[in-house]
Amino acid sequence: MDFSAVSSALKVIGELTQEVTSLWGVDEQVERLASELRWMQSFLKVADARKVDHEVIRTSVVEIRELAYDAEDVIEMFALKVASKRKGGFSNCIKRSACFLKEGYLLHQIKSEIEKITARIEVLTRQLKTYDVSKLGVDGEGPSSSTERREARRPFPHVMDDNVVGLDKDIEKLVSVLVDEGSECKVLSICGMGGLGKTTLAKKIYRQSQVVGHFEHLAWAFVSQNCQIRKIWEDILSDLNILTEVDKKMKVEKLAEKLSSFLEENKCLVILDDIWNTKAWDSLKPAFSARETKSKILLTSRNKEIVAHADKNGFLYELQELDYNQSWELFQKIAFPQSNSPGYKIDAKMKELGEDMVKHCAGLPLAIIILGGILATKYPSLTEWLRVSANVKSYLNNDKGEVLRDVLALSYDDLPPYLRPCFLYLSHFPEDYEISADRLIQLWVAEGIVSSKQEEGDDGQIAEDVAEGYLLELAERCMIQVRERDIATLKIRSFQMHDLMRDVCLSKAKQQKFLYIADQSNECQLSTIGRVRRVSAHKFIPLQCIKSPRLRSLLLFDELLPNEEQENILPLTMRSYFENHEYDPDNPLFCFVALLMLSVLVTKFRGIWKYMFNNFNFLRVLDYERGDAGCKLPNDIGKLIHLRFLRLRGLYFLSSKLPSSLGNLRCLQTLDLRIKSECSNSIHVPNVLWRMQQLRHLYLPKRCSPKTKLKLGTLRSLQTLVNFNTKSCYIKDLISMTNIRELEIRGPFNIEDFNTEELGKNPLIVQSKYLHSLSIINYEEGIDTRHLAHLLSSCDSISKLSLDAEIRRLPEYHYLSSNLAYIKLRRCMLEEDPMPTLAKLPYLSMLELHEEAFIGKEMFCCGQAFAKLESLSLKELDFLEEWKVSEGAMPCLRRLEIENCRQLKKLPDGLRFIATLQELKIESMPKTFKDKVEEGEDFCKVQHVPSIIFQNCEGY
Repeated sequence: MDFSAVSSALKVIGELTQEVTSLWGVDEQVERLASELRWMQSFLKVADARKVDHEVIRTSVVEIRELAYDAEDVIEMFALKVASKRKGGFSNCIKRSACFLKEGYLLHQIKSEIEKITARIEVLTRQLKTYDVSKLGVDGEGPSSSTERREARRPFPHVMDDNVVGLDKDIEKLVSVLVDEGSECKVLSICGMGGLGKTTLAKKIYRQSQVVGHFEHLAWAFVSQNCQIRKIWEDILSDLNILTEVDKKMKVEKLAEKLSSFLEENKCLVILDDIWNTKAWDSLKPAFSARETKSKILLTSRNKEIVAHADKNGFLYELQELDYNQSWELFQKIAFPQSNSPGYKIDAKMKELGEDMVKHCAGLPLAIIILGGILATKYPSLTEWLRVSANVKSYLNNDKGEVLRDVLALSYDDLPPYLRPCFLYLSHFPEDYEISADRLIQLWVAEGIVSSKQEEGDDGQIAEDVAEGYLLELAERCMIQVRERDIATLKIRSFQMHDLMRDVCLSKAKQQKFLYIADQSNECQLSTIGRVRRVSAHKFIPLQCIKSPRLRSLLLFDELLPNEEQENILPLTMRSYFENHEYDPDNPLFCFVALLMLSVLVTKFRGIWKYMFNNFNFLRVLDYERGDAGCKLPNDIGKLIHLRFLRLRGLYFLSSKLPSSLGNLRCLQTLDLRIKSECSNSIHVPNVLWRMQQLRHLYLPKRCSPKTKLKLGTLRSLQTLVNFNTKSCYIKDLISMTNIRELEIRGPFNIEDFNTEELGKNPLIVQSKYLHSLSIINYEEGIDTRHLAHLLSSCDSISKLSLDAEIRRLPEYHYLSSNLAYIKLRRCMLEEDPMPTLAKLPYLSMLELHEEAFIGKEMFCCGQAFAKLESLSLKELDFLEEWKVSEGAMPCLRRLEIENCRQLKKLPDGLRFIATLQELKIESMPKTFKDKVEEGEDFCKVQHVPSIIFQNCEGY
């Protein structure tokens, strides 16, 4: 049961009653309200632990959540109003008296509101007390008592990475067809029912060395049931590295022409994942119309008619279920977290239970993975395995079509209460959407779904740490599919949901009235619902159709006003004139019509913003995805005083100025200002951010106007600071950010009052012991190595370092953190070989030297160097001629990439001694270099490497 709303309300009430002393006038009412909420919370916990499933109680959970939200709104509104009035109310006696009068009126208001809410809670309490939960439900340990196991459990990284068995023959067959240039087949299709592993197979092929080496370019697009043509074509163009800002605004027909032309001229593989029907293919076909081409298309679909419809010579591959042995092999990989450890033996009773449960999964990989994920979280408790086994037999039947649905339902019902709202929150995101872990975690915290004080056992952890643990647990349970990991820490960076798991999530969210997914088909219905708390719009809807004054979160994944809607708004005569006349800035009539059209659109945008800011005053979350946003961000945004999360990333405004009313948003925890202006390269941010003392994550524009210098020294809770610039910010303010974890400095880096003679006498720039990631990006000018050295000397805990700027000389080893696991150097123009310095770092596992990071001719890795290095990437080192590696260097290297280092004469001899090397990728190198590796003098150095990939080496 979801009682996160009650926990959040109690937390807010507790914090605000301590901070706002003027609540003395309503302390009795507040305590009575808190007491009733605490009883509700206890009731729900007991009911959940005993697995009470009663219709009245299920219905009551929704009502309890609404009451908790109302209580939170009332208390917070009063506290914020009092704080606002006190700020300017004590300058003299007259103002002070007026302030007291206003507070008295507010006290009367809050008393009345709290009494109404308490009365509603008491009615509900009387109803629930008639149900003795101690006598309902089932005996045994419930999910809510899993805290001890959760604390003791280790992460299982293999669960999230490569859950694949039985695909070798499938891969071999499909790859042979893909790389056969003599075949007339241009479209291949992997078909099968949901959960069979079609996407997994396509991903393995996409990364297969023979495929990567055969095609010049590879691209992947998710089609899904809701086929968005423009987005799919843009995703493909992006993967092909040919998508520009101009393309994003051109007509969709032009996008198709550009893509079709590129596929005709180049040898590409495009994978269209999860295409549902022939209609979807017909809508996408214009981009794949090239006849004389070596490019190929690979589809995954549940509909095997599509391939014949797309290509009469197409190749259909029907994926089959796993046999029992393959099913058991897959199950073991997930359910027994220590199965790969030497000497490990599976408990006989658990093995018996597991073998019996696997039989019910009908050979469907997804069902096996989900079931194994449930059991992995309960290992090694035999009692828990027995309980799941009983549930499996009661849930699952022999109908193969129903097995997946039942396993997925079981996986949700098995979730502990703290994970259920976290899982339901995923329903906000569109199908096949790649979800950023940082963004999701910040949303969870902003909405109060996760907090640092939510559970016993989480003492000392901040809310983001707790949330990260919850996300990992969802991954361990195989309820999400990890897409990308942090290079240094292996933490989850992004993930997706299987569409069938997402269906369960949507169904449960709808059942519990957790949120409303809005689109054009139900916008009329939305306008009649007054108690909607969360709205997620995957496609454009007029915001005016939302009539809920108590809306808490609004996530928009389409443009505020898409191009098609903009065209509908403009008068037909204007559009006709524009379509029939070429761009001519010297033509007065042309300029007049253009100005008139712009005025119409700006007025429309202004109306959208005004409606939102005047009608959604209780918003906690406002998250935009992309697109044009009108002339400027209106000053009325200052009315949204409850906002915790504001993301404006990717929005385009005509004006480059942000309003000073942003300073009213004192509750903000996450603020993303990475907007763009049509009229200026820099964005003017008013000096008001210092007021937002609850900020935890701040993303400044890539280029801030230097006219106003921002004071950030009051932001002591800040954990993330991106696009910090010493021209527009004070570097001394970093000293007070003692909780900073991630710091990105963009632009010039200069230290005020820097003592160049005695480095030790300068104060440490960073005094946070939590900083783990530091990036410096400067395209404008070089960075003084002394300044860089002093900064690095204060960052002794970082594990990630990225330098993208001219520094000429690498700071000495003792300035670098010994914890560094990942280093990327780009455009550093280093004149001396950096390897002797970097080789000393004891935990360095990944090193990237890109685009003139080093401009010398020789590079040397001596014996015993880079003891932990697993991945090395050398790209665009234009002057590198010779690279030497001694025997014993890089003993753990698994992956080596050499790209566009055209002066490099040969591979180093020392590679022959690196037995761990699994993959060597050589891209955009001269053909003579490729020939040496493939069959010449260098072959003996790498003949032990299982995967050697050559790409784009023919034309050099």
